[in-house]
Amino acid sequence: MENTKNTVNIHEVPRFDKWLVLSLQHLFAMFGATILVPMLVGLDPAVALVSSGLGTLAYLIVTRGQIPAYLGSSFAFIMPLIAAISLGGPEGAMIGSFFAGIIYGVVALIIKATGVNWLMNLLPPVVVGPVIIVIGLGLAGVAVDMAMNDQATGEYSGALFTVAIVTLAITLIAAAFFKGFFGLIPILIGLTGGYTFAWTQGMVNLAPVREAAWIASPDFLIPFATYTPQLNWTIVAIMAPIALVTLAEHIGDQMVLSKVAGKNFIRKPGLHRSIMGDGVATFLSSLLGAPPNTTYGENIGVVALTRVFSVFVIGGAAVIAVMFGFVGKVSALISTIPVPVMGGVSILLFGIIAASGMRMMVDRKVDFGQKRNLIIASVILILGIGIEVNEAADFSGMAIATVAGILLNLVLPGRENQNIDEEAMFEENEEKAKTNKEDAA
Repeated sequence: MENTKNTVNIHEVPRFDKWLVLSLQHLFAMFGATILVPMLVGLDPAVALVSSGLGTLAYLIVTRGQIPAYLGSSFAFIMPLIAAISLGGPEGAMIGSFFAGIIYGVVALIIKATGVNWLMNLLPPVVVGPVIIVIGLGLAGVAVDMAMNDQATGEYSGALFTVAIVTLAITLIAAAFFKGFFGLIPILIGLTGGYTFAWTQGMVNLAPVREAAWIASPDFLIPFATYTPQLNWTIVAIMAPIALVTLAEHIGDQMVLSKVAGKNFIRKPGLHRSIMGDGVATFLSSLLGAPPNTTYGENIGVVALTRVFSVFVIGGAAVIAVMFGFVGKVSALISTIPVPVMGGVSILLFGIIAASGMRMMVDRKVDFGQKRNLIIASVILILGIGIEVNEAADFSGMAIATVAGILLNLVLPGRENQNIDEEAMFEENEEKAKTNKEDAA
């Protein structure tokens, strides 16, 4: 890529002051979502920050410093993590996360040997789109419960719901009307505004922040040090299949980055390396006690908007995230965020997840006039959402829906018309990227 006035190249090292600001921007873009996931499932947000930073650094190493992507806590694993923790505690959830990382690694090795077409045909938009919708809608009850109900009694509280609505309104205003840097961090702005309003309502206790040390170790869950791993195949069955969903999201992220940067990252350094990077990051998270990691759309948005492609900026954000994880007062401050504040932000975030599934099918022109597409989407949606809202079920609706969708896609007639050619898939992206580069020059 040519070095233009408004572009920082992939291997370019910015001046230190600019480097710090650009890295902090990436940190703020991912911060709200990354700490939200562990808070929802009962893990330590400080560990998630450390895991996010270390996972990103590992990703940069595995991809040979050629892909400017940041990794954070995956929303796709929220419900599976909650189910896994209920069955085997946080330790059991880490075993499930470990096997999800193994799936990433296996898929990466297969792609290296056989190419990517088989994966794209196994996970077409008609399968992945509805599963992503299930992820968002399956979490709707969690968001509304946090927003409306007292977590101690389970009873509705108007005061708590007011805090949630104010938080949601601030987040919506920031997302819709703020521009520039502030337009990149609506989640963080919403959390800050909701926190402030909750404080005026007497719902915030800052004593833990005052008492916390500046430097403190996060609450790591380290195998054989703080617990002894025990294999639970039910937990593995709940969590491992979700890796297939995040794999599809990962491919989408790589396509967007390729288009923005004018480089085909699928070919070089290769999709097998980027997926292996996700696998190594998830493997590390399972060893530390954090949610599985995945490439973050928020940070890809920052890259696209700023045209700062430097992996050194991404690496700087990762280092700062690790440092933040060891600042005790930051961890204590995060722990004082009231539940309805998180609920208000979650209403928007989980809705965006569901809407992104619909957007994927629209962008990829999924034809619901074809019966096979209608059947696949219908079964995925009803199975996935139905099982998720059924409290008696001890397995993940997302996992069942994903497997059902894959099987239906394989056995129903008409699949040959949806085969995806890898070369054609990226030809349009490369042409658009070339045009953008010429315009920039």
